[in-house]
Amino acid sequence: MPSREREMIPVYLFLGFLESGKTKFIQETLEDKRFNTGERTLLLICEEGEEEYDPSRFPKKDVYMRVIEDKNQLTEENLSRLLHECRAERVVIEYNGMWTVSDLFSNMPDDWGIYQVMFFADASTFMQYNANMRSLVVDKLNICELTVFNRFDKSMDMMEFHKIVRGVSRRSDIAYEYTDGEVKYDEIEDPLPFDVEAKEITIEDNDYALWYRDIMDEPMKYDGKIISFRAIAARNPKFPKDTVAVGRHIMTCCVEDIQYCWVAAQLDGKFEVGNRKWIQVKGLIKVQKHKLYRGKGPVLYVSEIKETTAPEKEVATFY
Repeated sequence: MPSREREMIPVYLFLGFLESGKTKFIQETLEDKRFNTGERTLLLICEEGEEEYDPSRFPKKDVYMRVIEDKNQLTEENLSRLLHECRAERVVIEYNGMWTVSDLFSNMPDDWGIYQVMFFADASTFMQYNANMRSLVVDKLNICELTVFNRFDKSMDMMEFHKIVRGVSRRSDIAYEYTDGEVKYDEIEDPLPFDVEAKEITIEDNDYALWYRDIMDEPMKYDGKIISFRAIAARNPKFPKDTVAVGRHIMTCCVEDIQYCWVAAQLDGKFEVGNRKWIQVKGLIKVQKHKLYRGKGPVLYVSEIKETTAPEKEVATFY
């Protein structure tokens, strides 16, 4: 196989709703000689606002703009065709804020790899979007590495914006671009409600969602720790021997997005546990390869387990 076919095509994904500042930022990025050094770039425009691109300002001219007018055009065949048509080496996507990220990810060619994800929001309208289109906001915040609030006024309460982002993601950096052009990065600390430095950590019922997100974001933080928490056990004949899933249902923003969020637990023949039973479980976390993860993940080696009652709130949340 030629080396060209083995290479991943880097994808730079810019998220946000209409008039959120995506076009302006991408224009400035492509004007930057450090970013635009002559690589053939496919610029996919999935949302056209009032601001337009000015290719004459790009230091290199190998930027090929293509418009995606309907999400039905987000097919693997069409995206591959556009890439090869332009003989592009990388892809920059200005994504439509009304489309879910899965509309793109489920149809991306296999040799496209996400390199960077940024989310832009107009601070003056963001609270309204969050109140009326919460699921779409969460969809974007879930995967972004940087959240940028444009047109931020110094009379606005930074903590309100901070809490919304942190309610979805602890990974995303947050930047505030004020109306006078000043940019300030969020330095508000969010200590976890449990001591991650302790050898043994008990996860309270109200903290399960925070803990689950944290261990999936930074599993090595918990490697070698003893963890105790209340969960629902789930068995499946397809699971490896003596393996069960232990976890809880988590709601990120609304009822429609409730998911069972679990870790693999290894019983090693020592314990019996019923399917879909509430349990109090304790064990040692080891980050390793496991079939349930199709790769590496946190595996709980169970040392104690007993049936218990459901918590007061059976569905865990981040609030």
